[in-house]
Amino acid sequence: MTTLIKSATIIDPSSPYHNQKKDILITNGIIDKIEDSIKNKDNYQLVSLANLHVSCGWFDTSVSFGEPGFEERETISNGLNVAAKSGFTSVAVNANSNPVIDSKSTVEFLRNSAKGFATNLYPIAALTQGSKGLEMAELFDMQQSGAIAFSDYNKPIANDNLMKIALLYAQNFDGLVLSFPKNNSIAGEGIANEGINSTKLGLKGNPSLAEHLQISSHLSLLEYTGGKLHIPTISTTKSVALIKEAKKKGLQVTCSVSAHHLILSDDELHGFDSNFKVNPPLRTKSDLNGLQKGVKSGVIDIITSDHNPIDIENKKVEFSEAKDGAIGLESSFGAINSVLDLDDFITHITSKPKAIFGLENHSIKEKNKAEITLFDPNNEYVFSKEHILSTSKNSPFLDKKLRGKAYGIYANEQLILNQIS
Repeated sequence: MTTLIKSATIIDPSSPYHNQKKDILITNGIIDKIEDSIKNKDNYQLVSLANLHVSCGWFDTSVSFGEPGFEERETISNGLNVAAKSGFTSVAVNANSNPVIDSKSTVEFLRNSAKGFATNLYPIAALTQGSKGLEMAELFDMQQSGAIAFSDYNKPIANDNLMKIALLYAQNFDGLVLSFPKNNSIAGEGIANEGINSTKLGLKGNPSLAEHLQISSHLSLLEYTGGKLHIPTISTTKSVALIKEAKKKGLQVTCSVSAHHLILSDDELHGFDSNFKVNPPLRTKSDLNGLQKGVKSGVIDIITSDHNPIDIENKKVEFSEAKDGAIGLESSFGAINSVLDLDDFITHITSKPKAIFGLENHSIKEKNKAEITLFDPNNEYVFSKEHILSTSKNSPFLDKKLRGKAYGIYANEQLILNQIS
């Protein structure tokens, strides 16, 4: 199959065609030609879309699918199709299924279930057995089976000695350990950012101190052990400062921020809409500014959707009873592109995350593998239920004005386009 992409502006700093409008001819999954104009002389599969832009394939480092065990939230099959139509050629899938992805066989189940799809699936295996935080899982065996990192998704490791051992052990095979930034002793039963809004609304507060203490503690462990540590979905300005200082010391620490923590503040909680109940909780407008500056300065390495589908039975309940989590694959580009420069977004969702998680970033050059995202960065629209492709509908961006929409992807010799305008 030969595919011709017409009049596409290439956004790829590693490509000699960066910021140029070109035609791209792809044959059997390889970029055959990149020229000003290529004639469709052999009835090629044609891609001609309004204000078309292309980049290296987007990689989301924090995605949850329900399967196995929570298929009512999302199946692997539908989740990968949603990811493709949302512009993602690769996703790292969290271990929060039932059973938890904490063994060689469960990692292989995920990998085998994703075969044949356009979007690549990379498992993030549990750091501890059953994600219970008590005993370390078989990290090396799981990496050999395809796990690219280790994390008890949205669960902090309270046992500092266990984290120390994990950081030491993972160095034997260059493993990447994740540390969720929350101290449960301080956070307690808090469900909203501790501050003016939580007080006004009568919601139990989760102070930013809970995040800062955990980050500080595990950075100290990293300084002692060496190794590689990734801190996912930070939510405060001070967290950016703590990680910036650690990087200055030469520690191998990286971090990510979710789209909703870059865009939404705890002001959204006044309607008690459980779609805004996430972990970490939404913080203040001041934190939004600090996080956005953290991305622009490069202290924050990765932007993620932190896509976490929750079924209606666990979301359409009282705010205090609802499960944490928000979907984000469909909305993340439009949300982030509303507040950040396009080049910043592309860097933090292509080359930087792929380098951290050990994946190859296929630059848009002739003779390279074609792994490409197609999008329009200027399309402004109000995000509505018709834009949600996920089985679960728990989006905090419903009825929000977004700017930028993914057309789809070309990857693994497949063209997948989103038909919803």
